[in-house]
Parts: sequence; structure tokens; C-alpha cells
Amino acid sequence: MKAPLKKALKIVVPIALGVFLIWYSYNMTSPDDRKVILRYIREADLFWVGVSVFIGILSHLSRAVRWNYLLEPLGYQPKIRNNILIILMAYLANLGIPRSGEFLRATALATYEGVPFQKGFGTIVTERVVDLLMLLLIILVALFSQTDIILGFLSEKGLGLTASAVLLFGGVAGLYVFRAFLRRSDSKVAHRLRTFVRGLLEGVLSIFKIRRKWAFLAHTFFIWGAYVAMFWVIKFTVPDTLGLDFGQLLVAFVAGAFAMTATPGGLGLYPIAVSQSLMLFAVPATSGDAFGWIMWIAQTLMVFCFGAISFLLLPLWNRNK
Repeated sequence: MKAPLKKALKIVVPIALGVFLIWYSYNMTSPDDRKVILRYIREADLFWVGVSVFIGILSHLSRAVRWNYLLEPLGYQPKIRNNILIILMAYLANLGIPRSGEFLRATALATYEGVPFQKGFGTIVTERVVDLLMLLLIILVALFSQTDIILGFLSEKGLGLTASAVLLFGGVAGLYVFRAFLRRSDSKVAHRLRTFVRGLLEGVLSIFKIRRKWAFLAHTFFIWGAYVAMFWVIKFTVPDTLGLDFGQLLVAFVAGAFAMTATPGGLGLYPIAVSQSLMLFAVPATSGDAFGWIMWIAQTLMVFCFGAISFLLLPLWNRNK
């Protein structure tokens, strides 16, 4: 398969999947159910929706500050203002092209703050590793509070222990082969890759050189606490979800987190995943769908609006770069 076609498919297929899931969700509900869902969305308490959006903004601000803790050991201290705008731009880019935001962040950081691409990208990889560990921690908390429900959900999604072990083994084997190629090959490609990987590792390993480790840890817990909080407050927008406790909502949060990785910004899949998980706690499908759509619409609009503004402001505030 030619490279341009392969790249195009990587962009088109996830978006097409999200659109298909929206169509599927629409056709799986009756006209009466759709009226109920739309009524819940129209009547959602905008105060709590605004609280959710505000908490989301705080998480982005915290992430911008935390990023500098990783860049500081490398000898760089970008403006927090630029960090914020770059992060918001990256989230907007991910809505259209999955995973493009990470490359955009590193490119914009190199353009406006002079941080070499591979080093900036290395710190972003470090962030992703830390975020993955935090998600695993939240999954463990959810497992502790709702063990049977979470294990059943993961099993249905094909994420059993055997599949995870095979995937992990394959990943480790692939890294070993890649490392052997870099060490033994004298080709120009291998030389360039070695240079890139050295810079990447320098960025990744910057986490061990952080001077303000406790501040980094505090921001990490705040960011993920904010993610859970912005999800939790949405329960006040739908009558049938008012009685859900923290553990039950955490199950839906985990389901939504997995959905966000499957399609751009969780397009189509996020409301379905959240709704299906809430149904495990006797929440009607219409209420679960409304909850998922309210959460997804609020956060997507926030990313779209602030991301678009950031695309305009970043070059204007850095005209000399």
C-alpha cells in the first residue's frame, strides 16, 4: 500500500467509524427515545455544564505548568502562555486527525520556543506514560469498588488478560529488534534514527531530573482529579443519574476513557460506551445516552472554541518568531 493512501486511510477510517456509530446509535433508538434524549439535552442545567467546562479548562492550565517541569532539566523554560495555547491547539488537531496533536505540540514548541523537536516530543511521550499510569490507577480504584462490573466490561471489549499479555510480549519483542537494528546498522537512515532516539530518550528521561518532583506529582493528581470531577458533575444534568455514587460513575468514566482512544475525540463511540456502562446500574438507555452526549458535546465545544482561538493567538503573540 502506497504511503499517501495509508496516511489517508489512517485519517479517514477513524472519522468514518465515528460517523457510522452516530448513524448506528440513531437507528437503534426509537423516535420516542430520541425525543426523550433531545429533551434531556435541551433541559440540561447549564450551570453544571459550565462547571464541567471550567474544571476542564483548569486541567489544561495545570498541564501547561506541568510541562515546564519536564522541559526545565533540558535547559528550556517556555512561556506558560505559549504552553497553554499549544496544548489547546493539539487537542483541537486530535479531533480531526488522531494523534496529530502530539506532533503539532512538539513542532509548535520548536517554532516558538526553540526546543528541538525530538526533545519536546520526548517530554510529550513522558506525559503520555504518566497519564497511562494514572489511568491504570483509576481503573484499579474502579476495580476495587466495582470488581465484577469492570472485569465483565473489559472482557466484552476483548481486553482480557491473555490478549493484554500477548500484546505486551509483541511490543517488547518489537522494541528489541528495533534496538538491535539501530546498534548494528551503518546506514544513513539508522544514523538519523539514532540521533532522533537519543534526543527522544533525553526528553523521556527528563522526568528523573525534575527538581520540583512534588509539584509535578501534585499537578498530575490535579489533572486527573479534574478529569473525573468534570465527568462527575454532569450527573446533575440528568434526573436518572442523580443517585449514582462515585464508584458507579467511575466505571462509566473508564468506559469513556477507552472510547476516546478509538475514534477522534470519542466521536460516536463515547456516548455509546458511557450509556452502556450506566445501564449496568439500572440507568435507562435514554438517560445514559443523554448523559454521554451532554458530556461529549460540552467538552468537544470547549476544545473546538479554545483550540481555534489558540490557532489565531499563538502566531499573533509570537510575531518575532
